[in-house]
Amino acid sequence: MSSPIEFNRQRYSKLEEIRARGIDPYPVRYDVTHPAQSILDQAEALIESTEPVTVAGRITSKRGHGKSGFAHLLDRTGRIQIYVRLDRVGTDAYEVYDQLIEVGDYLGVKGAVFTTRTGETTVMADELTLLSKSLRALPEKWHGLRDIETRYRQRYVDLIINPGVKEVFLKRSRLIRSIQRFMDGEGFIEVETPILQPLYGGALARPFKTHHQALDMPLFMRIADELYLKRLIVGGMERVYEIGHDFRNEGIDRTHNPEFTMLEFYIAYVDYEYIMDLVERLFVAVFEEVNGTLEHTYQDHAIDLSPPWPRIPMLEAIRANSGIDVAGLSNGELAAVCGERGLDVDAGLGRGRMIDGLFEHFVQDRLVNPTFITDYPVEISPLAKRRQDDPNLTERFELFICGSEFANAFTELNDPVDQRRRFEEQVEMQRKGDGEAHAMDEDFLRAMEYGMPPTGGCGIGIDRLAMLVTDSANIKDVLLFPHLRRESFEDGPGGPDGVEDDAEDGPGEADGRPDRASGAQDAE
Repeated sequence: MSSPIEFNRQRYSKLEEIRARGIDPYPVRYDVTHPAQSILDQAEALIESTEPVTVAGRITSKRGHGKSGFAHLLDRTGRIQIYVRLDRVGTDAYEVYDQLIEVGDYLGVKGAVFTTRTGETTVMADELTLLSKSLRALPEKWHGLRDIETRYRQRYVDLIINPGVKEVFLKRSRLIRSIQRFMDGEGFIEVETPILQPLYGGALARPFKTHHQALDMPLFMRIADELYLKRLIVGGMERVYEIGHDFRNEGIDRTHNPEFTMLEFYIAYVDYEYIMDLVERLFVAVFEEVNGTLEHTYQDHAIDLSPPWPRIPMLEAIRANSGIDVAGLSNGELAAVCGERGLDVDAGLGRGRMIDGLFEHFVQDRLVNPTFITDYPVEISPLAKRRQDDPNLTERFELFICGSEFANAFTELNDPVDQRRRFEEQVEMQRKGDGEAHAMDEDFLRAMEYGMPPTGGCGIGIDRLAMLVTDSANIKDVLLFPHLRRESFEDGPGGPDGVEDDAEDGPGEADGRPDRASGAQDAE
């Protein structure tokens, strides 16, 4: 197996020569007086003052003209041109710059600002300081499927080469700050709950499992924040929210990553109708602040987020789009209908799973503009309150935009007796082979037995919302470091075959099962 030095021999040789000249290629600091953009913004005043500035960044282009040369430096604010002349920096410094410093290196420059004949604001170098010697050449072209996969894996290079990538993540950051401002303005308290949990819960999903050596006990990476946030409602913290990472041991596809970011919030004394109103206001506030408009195009779909948004019961949506009256069918008849329509749904996992399968097949992809789908079957909503007029349904809604789920919420079940009964039903589903069924959580039941007020709760997938806001087709485009298959270095670091094929699993879980959650947490 080849070493990095063998793949980058020329750059390593230059590194050795730089050190032989007594130059430290990796100094500890450099004092910057002006980032690139501030030089461009203040160009007129800086040119008039003739006072030197110091700027630092990565060299992204370099061209020489005998005893002088131009280069561009890229920092966090943008790009600035520098001009290096032998008679200004001296023979030794110019020789190092001309022969040993390359595109990809970090350079500090001190000098006055001027404008070239072509009108470009430029720093005339009087002093040069090498800040970091790059030992790998930056790629010149990034196109094609294989390079797209490499972009995800080597995000640090992607950010250098493709300026638009950085803008996506800056917008994602503004999106999260916007959500925090909105929630704080609504009187919420931001909290943190455990990521490592003795029991997983709050959704229908497979967990990641680990082991704590000192306590000699198994632990699970949380699949949702829900049950701990509800404990805080029991404790009297009436409006709480958390923005954090959840983990689900499921397949990877266009909208799923095993590690994802969620906003979850809970409010005492309200129901799911109130939560629908709040979610609608939250999305409107975010789009107005981050994108400046409620009219948006996502993957060639024109959408309008202007309220009010439609609210359609799930069974009504299925009937309108398929002609199937689910409410009038027995479980056997429902299983027969699913079979006739070619749905691969295990009838043994219950009526709710079959209804959910019909919804996904006939309805979901048709929901382009923001739409609330309400009143889900109780079998797939073990933490939601039943509807008083129909105990087979729950006060639950999901928000869909362009065929994807963005929020999942309900009037929370606060009856500890009913909650225990539903946990027991979930345990029975586990026994029948449902790997996503909810575990029995005695401590949560104990908390509920102290009394939980009427409560509404919701989970919103930050990653999917970032996809929507930035018009990104794949969740990997809005995750700085998405999960990929293990990398192979058999052909050497940076070699042409250094990345394995990152083919995605099928939709949702790797076994193709639906990705609906029972808690307000599945819009990852």
